[in-house]
Amino acid sequence: MLRILAFCGLVLTAHQASAVERDAPFGSIDGGTVSLSEWDGQPVLVVNTASQCAFTKQYRALQDLYDQYRDQGLVVLAVPSDDFRQELATNAEVKEFCELQYGIDMPMTVITSVKGDGAHPFFRSVREETGFVPSWNFNKVLIGPDGSVVETFGSTVRPLSQKMTREIEALLD
Repeated sequence: MLRILAFCGLVLTAHQASAVERDAPFGSIDGGTVSLSEWDGQPVLVVNTASQCAFTKQYRALQDLYDQYRDQGLVVLAVPSDDFRQELATNAEVKEFCELQYGIDMPMTVITSVKGDGAHPFFRSVREETGFVPSWNFNKVLIGPDGSVVETFGSTVRPLSQKMTREIEALLD
């Protein structure tokens, strides 16, 4: 009986997780701003990216993931960052690179800090909520439709891996 109660307590705790910061705007690489609250009720995969990294080829798989699930509600948000010193110099260069090399049409922010004191409020709130801080480029944060962190993934987890798609499919309509 104690095991069942302990298990129930864990389930209750998991469902009571508070949401991360979704209202703080990111600059959009297309101009204007974008915030996660625009996609309330939808799962969002937030990925810190870089154009000159060994994992940069994941852009293709991220776009494929977006194409595969966007009609079911998934949003993939690419957040270029130079925190690991592997991003191009300007937002215009990043945009051109991603469009020409990978045909990217998923939402994308301007170059943004994802760790440390200068991290965007979304990434600071993920750190406060879960302890997760991107340790390299192409770390991924899966946000559920309710705004809570469902899972975090390191750089080596491929966007189309079963590990990732299983988590995403569980969130879709």
